[in-house]
Amino acid sequence: MLRLALAALLAALAWTQAAHAHKPSDAYLILSPKGAIVDGQWDIALRDLDFAIGLDADGDGAITWGEVKAKRGEIFAYAMARLSIGADAADCPLAGGDLLIDNHSDGAYAVLRFSAACPRPPESLKVAYRLFFELDPQHKGLLRLEMPEGTRTAIFGPQSQEQSFAAGRASLGRQFAAYWAAGVEHIWTGYDHILFLLSLLLPAVMARRLAAWGPGEGFGAALVDVLKIVTAFTLAHSFTLALATLRIVQIPARVSESAIALTVVLAALNNLFPLIRAKRWMVGFGFGLIHGFGFASALIDLGLPQGALALSLAAFNIGVETGQVAIVAAFLPLAWLMRGTRLYRVGVMAGGSCAIVAIAALWFLERALDLRFMPVH
Repeated sequence: MLRLALAALLAALAWTQAAHAHKPSDAYLILSPKGAIVDGQWDIALRDLDFAIGLDADGDGAITWGEVKAKRGEIFAYAMARLSIGADAADCPLAGGDLLIDNHSDGAYAVLRFSAACPRPPESLKVAYRLFFELDPQHKGLLRLEMPEGTRTAIFGPQSQEQSFAAGRASLGRQFAAYWAAGVEHIWTGYDHILFLLSLLLPAVMARRLAAWGPGEGFGAALVDVLKIVTAFTLAHSFTLALATLRIVQIPARVSESAIALTVVLAALNNLFPLIRAKRWMVGFGFGLIHGFGFASALIDLGLPQGALALSLAAFNIGVETGQVAIVAAFLPLAWLMRGTRLYRVGVMAGGSCAIVAIAALWFLERALDLRFMPVH
């Protein structure tokens, strides 16, 4: 048992090198067509640019404004080579403008102002986005397209590098689909949310007998337990997601992200040293309130169209729920089949919980102590 748990722990610690503890790598692109000219603003995290082209010239771990300015030409060249805009099948050449600095919830960003000159006012706009995909397959580009008819949003990823947008007001169905997809993608790339959910799911197919975990006896009971947990988690994070997105309640990202990591630690520790057994849905609800603030950060950064605020918020929530259901559907049948084996009891339940504690504890330390913070002077 000890060997299996240690092996799982070591594997998890190796995995944490790939699963970054902070917010996933995102960049924020705003395009505003005005006649034949498309004005643009691109916010790119300094930590990502530093990894790609090197900004910290003196290697002291602090990126200064002087170091950013010295790399202005290289920053624009690197970014503009990975973005193209077309109008009605014609290219719109890009021209760089001002370089500024702004702070997002997860650190300092370079703000690149630019413009694209199209041959004529576009009836259809095509955007190709390739930033950082060769370095980080988890990177996402969040687009806000400010058309005269209203604001649209889109997400670029390795599987969706080119997207087109026709003139005219976007349909409600298209807006719903876009925010639904954003919700699904956020839960599937939100490793802390996934590990929290798995921590609650691991004991669902087990029963506590004589101070030890043993196999559960009814799939129906396990399914009901899982449904209670997922429903409680969904209700809780939907509530705080709405409060935070509508800016009724606001919590600093560093506090909420640290608290989320701590919820993962506590949920996994409860599998190893069970204090809450029968009503784990209460854990899902209580800690789900905290996770809602993490979901809100993604939705706020993506932007909500004022004309369809409720629809977009509901679509994002449904997308998150869809992603959760997919995780449960993949996990529960397999866990049920394995529940009586030593591999599940020791390797998955005990070893997996140890691994989750180690991963989430590392995340908590990095987030709470801001170990990778790069100040801009």
